[in-house]
Amino acid sequence: MFNSIPPITRNIIIINIIVFIAVGFIFPQFYASLSAFYPFSPNFRSWQIITHMFMHGGFAHILFNMLTLWSFGPVLEQALGEKKYLILYFLSGLGAFFLFNLWNFYEIQQLTNDLTNASVNVADIFLKADLSKFNFNPAPYTNNEDAYNLYMALTSPMVGASGAIFGVVAAFATLYPDAKIGIMFIPIPMKVKYLLPIIVIGSVWLGISGNVGGIAHLAHVGGALVGWILAKIWRKHLYRFN
Repeated sequence: MFNSIPPITRNIIIINIIVFIAVGFIFPQFYASLSAFYPFSPNFRSWQIITHMFMHGGFAHILFNMLTLWSFGPVLEQALGEKKYLILYFLSGLGAFFLFNLWNFYEIQQLTNDLTNASVNVADIFLKADLSKFNFNPAPYTNNEDAYNLYMALTSPMVGASGAIFGVVAAFATLYPDAKIGIMFIPIPMKVKYLLPIIVIGSVWLGISGNVGGIAHLAHVGGALVGWILAKIWRKHLYRFN
C-alpha cells in the first residue's frame, strides 16, 4: 500500500519518520539546532527555516501530520505534478514560518519596550537565552511576567510539518471545494470549502488570543494562506479541474 503513494508524498513521509527517530532517539543533541527559533533569538540558525519542517514534538504530532499528508497529498501530487507539488509544500512551510515569526516580532517588540521602560536589562535576557552557552532556565524570570515571556519566546522553537501540510489541505480545498471529508470531532462529512475557513478562523483567534496550548496556530494560517494563493494561481492552468 505504501508503494502506491506518489513518490514526493512518500519520500516526504519517509524523511519525516527518519528524522523523528534519529533526533528523538539516537541524536537528541541535534533537536534544538534543527528546530526553528525566532530569527533574532541567539538560538536561530539559517538552516532551521527548512529543517524545522521535519521536526516533531511527539508521536501524536507526527502521526497526525503524516496521516493528513497521506490523505490529501497524493491527489494534489498527481494533479499538480511533482514540481508544483514540491513548490507548494515548501513554500507553505516557509509561509508558516514567516507569519508565525511576524507575530512573534510584534509581541517581542512590545515586551522589550515594556521591559526597557521598567529598567530591566533586556540584553541580559537575550544573553541568557543562548542555549549553546546556558542550560534552559526560566527560573530567574518567574517574578516578572514580561521577562519570563521574553525568555520563553527566545528559547521555545517551532517544529513540525503542520504549516506545509495546512498549505496542502488549503490547496486541496481550493481545487476540490465540494469534496466531503469526515473528521473525528464532526460526525457528519463536511465539504472542505466550509471546513477550511472554520479551521483558519479558529487558528487566527487562538494564535492572537494567546490560547495556543503549545501549538503554533498562526503557522497553520501562514501555510494555509500560501497554499490557497498558489492553488488559485495554478487552477486557471489545470485543465483537469472543473
